[in-house]
Amino acid sequence: MRIIGMDIHRDFAEVVALEGTALTHLGRVEMTRDKLRAFAAELEAADHVVLESTGNTVAVVDLLSPHVARVAVANPLQVHLIAKAKTKTDKIDAGVLAKLYAAGFLPEVWIPDEATLARRRQVARRSQLVKQRVRLKGFVHSILHAHLVPRCPHADIFGGKGRAWLRAQVLPDDERSAVER
Repeated sequence: MRIIGMDIHRDFAEVVALEGTALTHLGRVEMTRDKLRAFAAELEAADHVVLESTGNTVAVVDLLSPHVARVAVANPLQVHLIAKAKTKTDKIDAGVLAKLYAAGFLPEVWIPDEATLARRRQVARRSQLVKQRVRLKGFVHSILHAHLVPRCPHADIFGGKGRAWLRAQVLPDDERSAVER
């Protein structure tokens, strides 16, 4: 059984194979669907692939899983605590992942199913939108405060009555434009 360690970056992954105690550098793989599919086709059914959790891990796992016995995903924070190296290169990092997996010391993370991932993405996007909305509302309040505009007499400055009140306030043209946007 080969253990394939992958140090994944935005545009490429450095790949190392561990067979017994021998590490073999397999090169770089571009992080595109076509290149990853081509790489996956070269893997053996008995291979185990190890990679750290990153932003594109789920896509990589989905592409590689049908071609190998197992894809393990490491917790990057715990891996760095276990394997502190003075010399750090992508090849060394990929080799460390493979060696930790072979020794049974790889701190793995759970990869959720597609339905759970979809719910997580939905919650994350909703949370981001709420944060943006709060930030923008604060921006409007700071403009009003900077120009000595009194508090809005309505319960919600961003509701219908509040927006009508806001349009009636005297502001410099650039600030008016910012509030309208």
